[in-house]
Amino acid sequence: MICCVGRLATVATLFLFTLMQAPNAQPARAIPGLVISPPGEGIRDLFQFPAAWADARAQTRAILYADHNLSRFSDAELRTWFAMMRTWNISLELEVGAVKEWGPTAEATFAAEQPHWDRALRLGADFGSIVMDEPLSASRGLLHQTDSYAVAQTARFVALVRQHYPTLRIGDVEPYPGIPLPDHIAWLRQLQSRLREQGVAPLDFYRADVDWVSFAKAGRGSWQEVASLAAATRASGVAFSLIYWASGYPSEKAEGVAGDDTWYVEVIGQGYAVADMGLRPDQFVLESWIDAPAAIVPDSAEFTFTRSVRDFGRKFIVDGSGRR
Repeated sequence: MICCVGRLATVATLFLFTLMQAPNAQPARAIPGLVISPPGEGIRDLFQFPAAWADARAQTRAILYADHNLSRFSDAELRTWFAMMRTWNISLELEVGAVKEWGPTAEATFAAEQPHWDRALRLGADFGSIVMDEPLSASRGLLHQTDSYAVAQTARFVALVRQHYPTLRIGDVEPYPGIPLPDHIAWLRQLQSRLREQGVAPLDFYRADVDWVSFAKAGRGSWQEVASLAAATRASGVAFSLIYWASGYPSEKAEGVAGDDTWYVEVIGQGYAVADMGLRPDQFVLESWIDAPAAIVPDSAEFTFTRSVRDFGRKFIVDGSGRR
């Protein structure tokens, strides 16, 4: 948590700097309004039982999956699934590395991932976007590198993607409050600046992975700061994307108090908390990496993943465009 005058001053300075740079800027390219990512191999149920989540699907505009995990499925499965997604007008978003312990340079990471992307395209995917999985956090925590290193490698990775896949939307996801607010703002500003210097199109969206249970349990962060991050992101001309998830589930599971209802209750609860702040993201992402909920479909049953998608959309989005 930011707790001293100097840090607060840094927030204010960076925020005002960003606003002055582009006071009326808007995201340059539209991004899918509602993105979903069920846990584990739960994605299978979306295609094996399409009628069981018709209401939730009507609001969904993209399905998110880690690129390396596509290897779990056969060519025949993916070809069939991608064809179904096209008929539903749902695109594919892949979560990818940019700077990782197994790919410390942009070239190494891109070379490892490109075969997964080309396979998806070969099998008919409407491959619309990628989101880089925490390059700043990984550079700091896994590689013990400087932020300047993270900027250089991430910008190089974006340049490679723009060169080889010019139609892809590119975003970055970073954790909060694990990375403090001023660091988010400085990181985005520096990365965008480096891309402009290199003549590379900037990011299309910036996504916050908010561990919101830390607000109360650890006294770190707040929804007010998330709203400030959203404002700074948009002012720089980048769409603001927000993950909705059951932040309390891991600790509650360890304490033996998590149940089938935990995912649903906490996702909807986060929806209300964000809305009460007057914050409406440009993109809503319902993503589970916590092996919950256990059931994916149907969207008419209590506490399934697609039920959370259906009810969340009705309460906070209304339709899959991301607009009320």
